[in-house]
Amino acid sequence: MRSLYAIEQQAKDATAEQRFQMRQQQSAPLLAALRERLLLWKQQLLPRHPMAEAIHYALGQWNELNVFCSDGAVPIDNNVSEREMKRIILNRKNSLFVGNPRGGRTAAILASLTSTCRRHDIDPQLYLTQLLVNLPSATIRQLHAWLPDQWKLRQAQPLANI
Repeated sequence: MRSLYAIEQQAKDATAEQRFQMRQQQSAPLLAALRERLLLWKQQLLPRHPMAEAIHYALGQWNELNVFCSDGAVPIDNNVSEREMKRIILNRKNSLFVGNPRGGRTAAILASLTSTCRRHDIDPQLYLTQLLVNLPSATIRQLHAWLPDQWKLRQAQPLANI
């Protein structure tokens, strides 16, 4: 596992296509060797042995464990998603009192936007302020430009021209 994460560390600044190629060349053979080792160990252990149960579980999840090798944009683990879910769980008690379904929907949208801002290293207050000021005059076709990742690209363009 350490070797797989070392490959990911090398590919952290690569494009999705480059990362896909690295994974195909380096990670996929490591995973194939790991699978062979797990199958060998499974034959050597008694079925009820805790290690045999762990191996059986890992082999049962094998396709899911290998998804990251089929797409360079897919992360090796779901740690980012887990962290974001933790924020939602911590806010669960407060969310009990949103008032009505419409309030719950609004809270979910705001949580999604602020999570996306954090993921893209955007100040949520600055983004939401500009969004709320400019959204009433935006057309439907312009809405895509107000997604946090697109907004960040537009904010960086004036700096690139300096």
